[in-house]
Amino acid sequence: MVLRKTYKILVTLMLALAWLGSPAQDIHFSQFYEAPLLRNPSLAGIFTGDIRAQLVYRDQWNSFTNAFRSGSFNAEYKLPVGLGDDFITAGFQMLFDRAGTAALTTTQLLPAINYHKSLSSERSMYLSVGFMGGWVQKRIDRSKITTDNQFVGGAFNPALNDGESFANANYSYLDGSVGASFNTGFGKDNKNVLFFGAAYHHLNRPTNSFYRSEAAALNPKWVFSGGVKLNVNDQAFFNIQADHSQQGGATETIGGAMYAYKFGDPEDPDYVLHLGAFLRFKDALIPAIKIDYQPFSIGLSYDVNVSQLRTASQGRGGFELSVSYIGFLNRDNSSKYRIICPRF
Repeated sequence: MVLRKTYKILVTLMLALAWLGSPAQDIHFSQFYEAPLLRNPSLAGIFTGDIRAQLVYRDQWNSFTNAFRSGSFNAEYKLPVGLGDDFITAGFQMLFDRAGTAALTTTQLLPAINYHKSLSSERSMYLSVGFMGGWVQKRIDRSKITTDNQFVGGAFNPALNDGESFANANYSYLDGSVGASFNTGFGKDNKNVLFFGAAYHHLNRPTNSFYRSEAAALNPKWVFSGGVKLNVNDQAFFNIQADHSQQGGATETIGGAMYAYKFGDPEDPDYVLHLGAFLRFKDALIPAIKIDYQPFSIGLSYDVNVSQLRTASQGRGGFELSVSYIGFLNRDNSSKYRIICPRF
């Protein structure tokens, strides 16, 4: 039992180090397109509707070791500014992550604001600038940590002090991100849509250490994002999305496409089925499926590990579930009645 437990701890540590890439790399989701504010705060409000709420839950490597459980929730409210075509979006991003036997837990509460400046009076074309910032807490269950100090003559004694010098098993800090994006319609009747943008996260470089060491400042992260919706015909379209991020010495590139088919009236379909796959380079192949049943959507994906860790992980990666709601409000200035508005 001791050897089995030790093996699980070692596998967890090995997978965690590989997943993080560096001690200060951020949490990521395979359904990154369902967590837009984590990509770039200027992506808030770039959807067809007045309000949007999205939930993503990730369970990674828990089939054989106690590794990662992560949850993201964001909500956005979009409304026009004055009598022109400009819009503003207020949003909120929440994140929860628990990792490893010691239950290293991260909680984030981050409000966001995004301004969409119209660049054309003839079609939807917007430059958006967003900011997100708020409170982050990290904590650990110290009772589940074992160190060399607690082993005497090869026997573990939990009554002994663990020898670690940090005073508190939790700490908090403020964090902030900024971003800009471009969003436009194009093609016949402007039915195709694209966006691209860049974001700079952890702009204040908060200290990321239980020892509160200034040398452990959180590395800033650049994220470059893009997406395009291409109509095949009135009944079908492709949704292509990609992100590239760099944080410290770690980089990550993920991208892919989903083919969507509308069942029923193309203007008001009964439901829309999306099928596709994404690739996190040098890490995982991610098949995905999504069903829209307005105003709700449900998505499922699974990471198939293709990295050098596939032997330890047995090819198993992360399962993700997403649920989203996009709707229009019953108001005179709803974007439902606007020909020109930020959308995707």
